[in-house]
Amino acid sequence: MLIPQGANAKKEPAAEVSLAELAFVFLKLGSIAFGGPAAHIALMQEEFVRRRQWISEADFLDRLAAASVIPGPSSTEVAIFIGHTKRGWRGLIVAGTCFILPAAILVSLLAAAYVRYGSLPQAQDMLYAIKPVVIAIILQALWNLGHSAIKSWHLALIAVVAAVLDLLSVDALLVLSMAGLAYGVVLGSKPGRTVGASLAWPISMGLWSVPAIAAMAVPFGLARLFFSFLKVGSVVFGSGYVLLAFLRAEFVEHLRWLTEKQLIDAVTVGQFTPGPVFTTATFIGYVLGGVPGAVCATLGIFLPGFLLVAVSGPLLPKIRQSPLAGAVLDGVVAGSLALMAVVTWQLGRAAIVDWRSLLICLASLIALWRYRINSVWLIGAAAVAGCMFRP
Repeated sequence: MLIPQGANAKKEPAAEVSLAELAFVFLKLGSIAFGGPAAHIALMQEEFVRRRQWISEADFLDRLAAASVIPGPSSTEVAIFIGHTKRGWRGLIVAGTCFILPAAILVSLLAAAYVRYGSLPQAQDMLYAIKPVVIAIILQALWNLGHSAIKSWHLALIAVVAAVLDLLSVDALLVLSMAGLAYGVVLGSKPGRTVGASLAWPISMGLWSVPAIAAMAVPFGLARLFFSFLKVGSVVFGSGYVLLAFLRAEFVEHLRWLTEKQLIDAVTVGQFTPGPVFTTATFIGYVLGGVPGAVCATLGIFLPGFLLVAVSGPLLPKIRQSPLAGAVLDGVVAGSLALMAVVTWQLGRAAIVDWRSLLICLASLIALWRYRINSVWLIGAAAVAGCMFRP
């Protein structure tokens, strides 16, 4: 009999965590988390599972799966889930806010320079060295998480199929729903088990992917800016590139508040700064309405994630109490890791462009696996090296 991973995994370590410590750790992660959601998740896995042991591998995977099937920035929602796990609703607010805050401040400063000078500061040399380190960090996390999550050939097959579907550009939420359904059917096909009720969860999640009705063009206002980003944050699944499509439809085509160039510049800032890619909203808000606009845009796009985590967090233990519902969650976990692997491949092709970047990646892998060097030090060293030694 196949047993869902969460059913026989060791319980979460009982570590008492203060709000101040929670704030410090997430401020640190928010300041060095380059590379997008996959890299953020890898850093959190190392920080909270391996180093601090605040949360077990199984519980971390459950929260990753849940974050993957609700709208909003998945890595930020994992941070919010961890804060909620350790300190309830106060931890939820502190963890999410502190993870977002460093990027929001940095993006606002860049937006101020952009408004004044009409261009973006260049950071290509630094990023050249940081990106291969990020790929190494993600690969280590994929290995650790995959070793814990893929415990049967059924889950391995589901992960492979999910990766293929993602490479074929099938919608990510549909892939995750299919992965959960597939593993639920594997266990639910045994005599005496019914699948329908436990599979309603991933099916219902698919309904969230329907975009909201586009707004009509109106004059600029802070309230309208807030509700536009609130709408986007409530319906967007996936990466910053998916976010780009929603932002273009809302702010370029319908409201006509931005030009194509301004939108591309905003997404670029979200890509090369640390922290959540969704701080692209902060940049747009500042360009349109200064500091008040940046605040309104940031609150609007991240608020749905806080609310959805607050609602769904208490449901995870109940899901795990049901073997069949737990199996559905295990399928979603396998699908999530498959999507993370595809993203890693795509990022790796862009990051490892010559023998120098390949050497940086290999050296980082050795440092992480053989010597257990903290990833924060590796990223810091790469940033300094990139600024000092041009490739």
